Amino acid sequence: MAIRANYGKDTGVTPGHEDSPMARITPLATARRLPLAKRAVMRRNQAGMTTLGLIILVSFLGLFAFGFIRLTPVYLNYFKVVGVVDGARSEFDGQSPTANSIRTYVSRRFDIESVSQITARDVKVTPVDGGFEVSAQYSHKAPFIANISFVVDFDKRAMIRR
Repeated sequence: MAIRANYGKDTGVTPGHEDSPMARITPLATARRLPLAKRAVMRRNQAGMTTLGLIILVSFLGLFAFGFIRLTPVYLNYFKVVGVVDGARSEFDGQSPTANSIRTYVSRRFDIESVSQITARDVKVTPVDGGFEVSAQYSHKAPFIANISFVVDFDKRAMIRR
């Protein structure tokens, strides 16, 4: 049985070689001989991601997610400190407080809020013109992977007027 060859652009069969084993055309050979417009259509249908690319993408996303998980408690603790310092400002602003009453308030609120990494003694209450400045400055070190750590520096200040 003779194979009738199509001698057009789409086949790799040359005249006189219809019965040879090379008459069978592989998809790769056909793709190389296709016009550019048809190749573009084939590429659109074949678009995708390899397994290795997916593994690399998932590992990068996993590292960022793990870093986010490790830093979340650090920032939650900072928001507690911000709440205490801003609470001291709203509690004592314009009521002629003393430095001792502000320190007592900060100490009690730190106990209630369960603030860690900074103590009430680390919060500085300094007299300035027209009142007091409450300042909470500290660094928090959060371990990440092996010997890699995140170090975050925080500085919260509030002015309490007399």
